[in-house]
Amino acid sequence: MPPSVLSGPHYLREGLKLVLSPGLRLFVLLPLTVNLLLFVGLITLAVRQFERWVDALMPSLPQWLAFLDYLLWPLFVALVVLMVFFTFTLLATIIAAPFNGFLAEKVEVVVRGDDHFPPFHWRELAALAPRTFSREWRKLSYLLPRALFLLILSFIPVLNLLAPPLWLLFGVWMMAVQYIDYPADNNRLSWEEMLAWLRARRWQSLSFGGITYAALLVPGLNLLVMPAAVAGATLFWVREGGVPVVGKAA
Repeated sequence: MPPSVLSGPHYLREGLKLVLSPGLRLFVLLPLTVNLLLFVGLITLAVRQFERWVDALMPSLPQWLAFLDYLLWPLFVALVVLMVFFTFTLLATIIAAPFNGFLAEKVEVVVRGDDHFPPFHWRELAALAPRTFSREWRKLSYLLPRALFLLILSFIPVLNLLAPPLWLLFGVWMMAVQYIDYPADNNRLSWEEMLAWLRARRWQSLSFGGITYAALLVPGLNLLVMPAAVAGATLFWVREGGVPVVGKAA
């Protein structure tokens, strides 16, 4: 085992190996196809609107400070990239939520070697969908007020210089929240219990969230990273002390 504080890359790498195994590919292909179409659509929109979005966010400086435009422009380019990435990740995870929840169940079975989940049936996946969509709504209610605060901050002159690093830190934390929630929810942890579980492992969580965030920023690779992150988060859950609930129904 690697040092726990730096375990994020290890878990993501092992998660990628798991989702490429024959038994788990089925639960990756469908959401992967849907997310590929979504990714192409958002990238096309971003390419067409990119310069306009950067100009809208850039502060208007007095003439005597015009030289700072060259220093600030890369900062606000990074801000737009982070916001586009955030939007894609949000939409993609909502679409893939039932599949990700089911994938997390099956990965936990493989890792523990103890199948306390029912055998697969499409009815099982359909039954899982309402619960996972409900949990996604809970994530949105956690995410949106904080994202709105950062968005407003992005338009306030001078203070908006803080926006890119704050967006980055928030994004890293949300990656840990997003993916650890699948195995936590499968094992009936409440939202508050799941957050407490992550906070008790803050640096491990940020390590996992950070490597996932970085990998998701790579075009093309990000489509495979999402199921790998689900599997990696499940490994994180099991090996960092997540306790299974035995005998539950889907």
